[in-house]
Amino acid sequence: MTNLLAARLQMAMSLGFHIIFAAIGIALPLMMCIAEACWHRTGDPIYRTLAKRWAKGAAILFAVGAVSGTVLSFELGLLWPEFMNFAGPIIGLGFGLEGFAFFTEAIFLGVYIYGWDRIPPLAHWLAGALVAASGALSGILVVSVNGWMNTPTGFDLVEGVATNINPPAALLNPAFVSEALHMTIAAYAATGLLVAGIHAIMLRKDRDNPFHRRAMGIALAVGGVAAVLQPLSGHYSAQVVAETQELKLAAMEAQFHTERRAPLRIGGLPDVGSQTTPYALEIPGGLSFLAYNDPNAEVKGLDAFPSDEHPPVAVVHVAFQIMVACGIAMAAVSLWGALAWWRTRRLPTGGAFLTAVALASPLGMIAIEAGWTVTEVGRQPWIIQGVMRTKDAVTTVPGLWWSLAAYTALYVMLGVVVVMLLLHQFRSSPRAEAPTGEGL
Repeated sequence: MTNLLAARLQMAMSLGFHIIFAAIGIALPLMMCIAEACWHRTGDPIYRTLAKRWAKGAAILFAVGAVSGTVLSFELGLLWPEFMNFAGPIIGLGFGLEGFAFFTEAIFLGVYIYGWDRIPPLAHWLAGALVAASGALSGILVVSVNGWMNTPTGFDLVEGVATNINPPAALLNPAFVSEALHMTIAAYAATGLLVAGIHAIMLRKDRDNPFHRRAMGIALAVGGVAAVLQPLSGHYSAQVVAETQELKLAAMEAQFHTERRAPLRIGGLPDVGSQTTPYALEIPGGLSFLAYNDPNAEVKGLDAFPSDEHPPVAVVHVAFQIMVACGIAMAAVSLWGALAWWRTRRLPTGGAFLTAVALASPLGMIAIEAGWTVTEVGRQPWIIQGVMRTKDAVTTVPGLWWSLAAYTALYVMLGVVVVMLLLHQFRSSPRAEAPTGEGL
């Protein structure tokens, strides 16, 4: 049990740290490409400067993400040897393709950063587009492995041994599309709002700065569209969970009892002892409708499953509520900006809007962390749903608490380095007069 706790804490810390850089690595290159495209279309040098700035930021975050991602790959073998022994031949295709996408991203990021004025403009922009595409593909392939852990397919289990292994079928598992879609959109929404918030703070100090206006406009265009689409993706993901992981759905919604017209609970703190959720606002039939498109549908509760298979209900439910609340707030701010732009054809730069964007800027990353908590903790006690329990996959090698301390120190150091480098990037804000007729 001691080893299990230490291993889970270390994996949670590593994943929680890495996922931030992975999300930014997916979305920031797209914003970089949009800025360069705007430069080619308008000739405005501010867009060129912006593309270069974002490329430098992408390089810094890519380097740190590469370190933390490499650590994660080692941890899978060191902390969970039984898992890798069983799952390696099945999910190896996803990891192998992800490595190919990772190296493609690294190569073309180098071409993009050092290719300004050295290669044709179209080739330079295409190099950036390949960075954006390979970054997204890398994230999608990693998520496919997580989808397999939630809905394992691509093999037959015979006396505890995987036979008839089919790696492509494992890659295209039932949760693959929903998880990949939800995580990719989340990366664009979280990064877009985060970057927009940084430039909103700068605009509060220098309201007429065209560099920050253009930067916030592009970031909101990417993050805002994604934030508005994310609730639709979340609804689809929840329906896949309802079909493939009914116990996780029950924990997410604190549904203790099997019933028809199951209510949708907003907020609340689940009490496992009394099997109630005090302080929750309940919408009758809401969960049945959202999960099965029928307000009278039966939803299985926690009581339909063995108690030793229940995840920590309070943790899963609260994390789910945090994720949903953050997503709704981000969508609201994005719609505010879109409505204001539609009415005036200019990006709003009033104090209230800039404050709202600044306050919303961390919500996407909070939602991603909460969402991964739901995904991983909601599957417990299984590391592979219905196939292998987490306690049976952990290493028996002693000393994991020392490993946890060492890796924690590594991540603290990396975090400090990243903050210092990014502060250096933001220390000087380009200042230029906006050309007549600019629309941001």
